[in-house]
Amino acid sequence: MQDRLSFAGKVIIVTGGGKGVGRGISERFLQQGGSVVICGRTEPETLPKHGDKQADFFALDVRDADAVQAMVDAVKTRYGRIDVLINNAGGAPYCNAADASPRFSESIIKLNLLAPLLFAQACNAVMQEQDNGGVILNIASVSATRPSPGTAAYGAAKAGLLNLTTSLAVEWAPKVRTNAIIGGLIRTEQSQLHYGDEAGIAAVSKTVPLGRMALPEDIGDACVFLASDMASYINGAALALHGGGERPAFLDASNSGN
Repeated sequence: MQDRLSFAGKVIIVTGGGKGVGRGISERFLQQGGSVVICGRTEPETLPKHGDKQADFFALDVRDADAVQAMVDAVKTRYGRIDVLINNAGGAPYCNAADASPRFSESIIKLNLLAPLLFAQACNAVMQEQDNGGVILNIASVSATRPSPGTAAYGAAKAGLLNLTTSLAVEWAPKVRTNAIIGGLIRTEQSQLHYGDEAGIAAVSKTVPLGRMALPEDIGDACVFLASDMASYINGAALALHGGGERPAFLDASNSGN
């Protein structure tokens, strides 16, 4: 069974793979023997590493179609193949929809929806020519499946990413499997920006049925499984990784005694 989770000899691209969730994903694939290539606008101080294996880094804006294609071409030339693409890069600062400029909203949608499509198109062209095809995983968010106040464009883009996943799963099968992960609350090095100090993080964690936020390596574990031979019949799926979701608000407001 362990062999079915091995990525020895395989090449994995992780967008935004140098920090936060992306770093957790990168490190998990390195641990499983994969060759990992990450990208971002700035190189992290330390690259993801496991033993003597270290991720390669490309500097680029994932919204730049020419830069994306150039990176994919370079990875294909250097390694001879691309087995897995993890579309992880994304995010959005807080901004009420009434105050968001057209330029701001366009930028958020480009980052969280169009950039994954650009990378998927470029990698699919490589994977379709390989005997064993490939796997594309899109990192979505619970913001795609519930209201996303303060990050409306982000939530809408992530909802679009879920639909994109199902469409690509149909178009590109059987050579390429395409799935999504719906991430819930995740603790990263930037959690304080969203949840406050340690007391705030602890309070938010208590709202999760499992009693804690996800860690980047939790997302990495799910990616390893979905990209592995053990998930060979999973295609067009969205795996919810949210620790049980959110307790319905009406239960706390009710005075029924139940």
